[in-house]
Parts: sequence; C-alpha cells; structure tokens
Amino acid sequence: MTTDSIIDAARRLATLRESIDRAARLTDRSAADINLIAVSKTHDADAIRPLIQAGQRVFGENRVQESQDKWPALREEHAGIALHLVGQLQSNKAAEAVALFDAIHSLDRPSLLSALVKAMDAAGKRVPCFIQVNIGAEEQKGGCPIAQTPALVAAARAADIPLLGLMCVPPADIEAAPFFALLAKMAREEGLPRLSMGMSGDYETAIMLGATDIRVGTALFGDRTAPARPVPASGRGMLRNSRAK
Repeated sequence: MTTDSIIDAARRLATLRESIDRAARLTDRSAADINLIAVSKTHDADAIRPLIQAGQRVFGENRVQESQDKWPALREEHAGIALHLVGQLQSNKAAEAVALFDAIHSLDRPSLLSALVKAMDAAGKRVPCFIQVNIGAEEQKGGCPIAQTPALVAAARAADIPLLGLMCVPPADIEAAPFFALLAKMAREEGLPRLSMGMSGDYETAIMLGATDIRVGTALFGDRTAPARPVPASGRGMLRNSRAK
C-alpha cells in the first residue's frame, strides 16, 4: 500500500460522498443518511486496504468463498468493518454466510429462508436481511417475483428474521427510475424502512427516490478487468459464440 494509493482512494471516496450529499439534499437528507457499501468483489486485499485507510468501513461482496479468502485477515488488521453479502446466495452456503456477513441483501426464496433460519439457529445469532426483488421480471436474474414478495416478507417475519428492507438490481440499459420508484412503493406497503438500490451508474437517481443503502464498486475501485475469453478452436466455434451473445 503506497501513499499515492491512499491519496487516490481518499479522493475517490470524497468525490463520491459529495455527490451522494448533493443527491440526498434534494430529498431533505444528507450523506449521513445513506449507507455507502463499497463493493469490493474481484478486488484483492491490496486494492481494498487504501480505501479502508481512507475511512471506508462498509464493504460488499458477491461470493462467499471469495470473502472467506480475504476478509478475515483484513478484519484482524482493521476494526469496525461491516461486511454485506450483495450477490446471490446458494442455500448450501447459508451457514458460511451467517458466520461471515453482517447483512445479507439477497434473500429471495422460501428455500433460502429455511436454510438461513437453520444456520442462524445453529449459530445462535440473527443476521439482518434485505429481500431481493426481481424488479424487472428478468429470467436470468435472481430475486423474488414481485407478486410473491409480500408472502416472503411475511414468512421471514414469522421466522424471526430481522428484515431491513428490499433490494433490487434494475434491468441494464433501461431507465432505472421507474424500477426504483416501484421498489420504494413496495417497501412502504410492507412497512420496511430501508431500500438497497443504486450502483455506480445510477446511485444518484436511487437516492432521490429513497435509497438508504447504495452498492458502489466502479466509482471507488475503477473499472474491473474482464476475464479473457478463450479463443475458439475452429470457425464453427466462433459461429456458435457469435450466436450466443
């Protein structure tokens, strides 16, 4: 960790917080009302340390295994870290997630609820959760269908799961505002106080529509490098790949 990396992280964090505050003030709030979750997925400990040094203490990860590989050591080095699971969770990873995370944003189905209840009972702790809603009804995305969300909320409450609110990931390349507004309406109807919505490209819109928790990665860490694609062994393979896009 170099002085330059710490300075750069502090600059990125300050710029983001200024932008958050501007958006929040439009709805009579401030940056202090918004929980900034720095999404550190795919970034190693050396990339994360400068941001911790700059003062960030809340981080989000997509995968349980990746988090187990890097966060125990980082938490030993730095006090006060809160770690949120913001990616999809498999039921067979529920126990590991309960042990590691301080909040789970991706409760989206009854089978996962059952697995989390079992894991929390065994661990003797309750981890706060958001219910993830498939707000755009996209087949390829996780999330509870809109029509089934009230039943999942009721089931989670009956199981004594501490519900924080609702979470969503709107469809890409479509104006996000209507989806954020719909999630906010659903949360009000269910009496849930928090909204986990908004990422690097749309967090300002999300804040103006009521977001309390935003999940920001690129604006803090820079662009992630996409994994290289294998070169097809034949022209036939190239044709298959082109059709699959």
